[in-house]
Amino acid sequence: MYTPINVATGYLEAFTRSDPDEIAGFVAEGFRNEHMSELGSGCCGREEYRRRLPHFMATFTDRKYSVQDIVEMKRQATTEVVVKYQFQATHADTDCRIEIPGTMWFSIADGQILQRTDTWDSLTFLRQIGADPTA
Repeated sequence: MYTPINVATGYLEAFTRSDPDEIAGFVAEGFRNEHMSELGSGCCGREEYRRRLPHFMATFTDRKYSVQDIVEMKRQATTEVVVKYQFQATHADTDCRIEIPGTMWFSIADGQILQRTDTWDSLTFLRQIGADPTA
């Protein structure tokens, strides 16, 4: 059975299987991908998002999103799902194992993600790959 929480968690789980088509299949045609972290870059549209996924997957291998907490809120036209996560991966450029905390806010309607707002700790990432700008 479809639930907004199943959509959000299914989307995150799909990253472990490394199939860009499966991941992009969770998002709506007019999907808006917004990043609030300095190192992130957003985009609009399923096709553009799908085009970017192979680069993300090549940069972060053995990736996994671990859900730490999840909250669902009903709105008039959408359901909002907020996921606190831990992202684990190997950063391919440095071969460093990373573990980054973050939060994603999903707007979901009719079984598809309309918008994803992602906030993650980019300073922790830089420190873990040995590129700490404050050192």
